[in-house]
Amino acid sequence: MDKDTWGELRSELVNTVGPSNFVNWIEPLEFSELRDGTVTFLVPTQFMGDWVQRNFGDRILQVLSSAAGSVTRLKFTVSRSAERSESVAQPRRQASPLATDDPDLPGAPLNPYFTFDRFVVGKPNDLAHAAARRVAEGDSTMFNPLFLYGCVGLGKTHLMHAIAHELLAGSSKPRVVYLSAEQFMYRFIQALREKRMIDFKQLFRSVDFLMVDDVQFIAGKESTQEEFFHTFNALVDQKKQIIISADRAPGEIKNLENRIKSRLQSGLVVDVHPTDYELRLGILQQKTEQHLRQNSDIAIANGVLEFLAHRITTNVRVLEGALMRLIAFASLMRREINLDMTQECLADILRDASRKVTVEEIQRKVSEHYNIRFADLIGPRRYQTVTRPRQIAMYLAKQLTARSLPEIGRRFGGRDHTTVMHSVRRIEELRNQDSQLAEDIELLRRALET
Repeated sequence: MDKDTWGELRSELVNTVGPSNFVNWIEPLEFSELRDGTVTFLVPTQFMGDWVQRNFGDRILQVLSSAAGSVTRLKFTVSRSAERSESVAQPRRQASPLATDDPDLPGAPLNPYFTFDRFVVGKPNDLAHAAARRVAEGDSTMFNPLFLYGCVGLGKTHLMHAIAHELLAGSSKPRVVYLSAEQFMYRFIQALREKRMIDFKQLFRSVDFLMVDDVQFIAGKESTQEEFFHTFNALVDQKKQIIISADRAPGEIKNLENRIKSRLQSGLVVDVHPTDYELRLGILQQKTEQHLRQNSDIAIANGVLEFLAHRITTNVRVLEGALMRLIAFASLMRREINLDMTQECLADILRDASRKVTVEEIQRKVSEHYNIRFADLIGPRRYQTVTRPRQIAMYLAKQLTARSLPEIGRRFGGRDHTTVMHSVRRIEELRNQDSQLAEDIELLRRALET
């Protein structure tokens, strides 16, 4: 087995780990040698090697074993030359660990494609984009922390990577660390086990920009939350910038300590809304242009991108993955990408993407439509301005999802199923009496199902 063999084999991992994980974790691996059943890879940091071993080691070993049956073990060795080559002036060449002139900074790899110029801006994400841009200017902590939240695949991680790229490309050479909350916890536990807590504290409290992705992961983990809280305070006291992301607003993260929720809410909290049709189409058009620049032989018929933007509404990752599969299929089979081929090639994705509305989506759409806070919609308030929209949201949840009445009640602040039943019946009555309410419900239904 040699480097060329590894180059061919690793493409098999794209489908099993996903395009994003592949770019971040598999692509940077450099084959070194195969000796006595052990394949050695060179990695930019030991942290990255440990992470790949824990999360993708079995899958890599399976692929290698299928080609070279003698492979029984993986080994990851830090490449000092690789560390030196990760210069601040060139952060976009490859997925690289987030570190400046200090190779010991505990950063995770950056995706080279997650830059501002590759981020498609639309109404659902324009505020988040503008806030990220401002923070990336690096000359102010006006929004501290910047907290981005929203469902999976809406661009939160893209914006965080874009901020980091912009900072590292500047001339001020800030100390920047980007990592997931899970990685933060892993480093914390590792420091405890190795009795290196002083080193851990010094590392994380000496940075200029701390970026933590998916912070909801530390909810319920008391020791990690304690350390995160003190790290947060230390950095804010030094007027250092913190950027956080999560799948929901700070106040909605269960088992997260109130003092941390309060801290996270003290800066700018931005909701990255689900994509609309125009934004999805814009993303597809940009991605298509990029692929066509690399392979001009691929032809895409009119209406295909519009079809995908209408049908695949779950998240951007699924949308981009579908386009990537189409282009690969067209290139291999030497066929034009038309609607028939699209439906044939993406049958499973299109079937799974048949609109499955969630209760949370309904709640957010109703809150937005009636201009009320999400927290008020699911909270205890009984004002008429909140009660009627809440009843409509419960009604739509019963009509558009497969959730039971008790399940819907739990999603609305732990209400009893009889409350949901009453709301459904009340809205059914009012629809026949109030034309404006009936029109609102129809508009909401169409917006949720497209």
